Amino acid sequence: MEQTLTSTAAEQWAIGLFVLAVFGLCTFMIVASWLLGGRSRGREKALPFESGILGTGAPRQKFSVKFYLVAMLFVIFDIEAVYLFAWAVSLPESGWIGFWAATLFILILLAGLLYDSRTGALDWAPQPRSPVDSTRT
Repeated sequence: MEQTLTSTAAEQWAIGLFVLAVFGLCTFMIVASWLLGGRSRGREKALPFESGILGTGAPRQKFSVKFYLVAMLFVIFDIEAVYLFAWAVSLPESGWIGFWAATLFILILLAGLLYDSRTGALDWAPQPRSPVDSTRT
């Protein structure tokens, strides 16, 4: 009984010391950056600067729905990778049933990808105009 109480107290002290060290390190980094950071102000410092290119145009620029669609497709297929990784790790335990379940999962996702491709969800470039469309005004 006394042994478990001592080990529990030692674990709690270790966790408390770790939390205290994390807060101390964070405080040190914030204070050091405030003390050592630049203090210059001016018109050039207030301009937005992204990836080495000065911004042009309005900041509230409208994006095409295609950007959001591709982002959703990326999330969907990223989650697929998470499931397939978990399946690959547990393959020895799941056996052939797990293999065929994963195959069915991949085939369903492949059908969705083919559907997206056929409906034009993955087309980025604008469609070329046909000669019939160019005669219209």
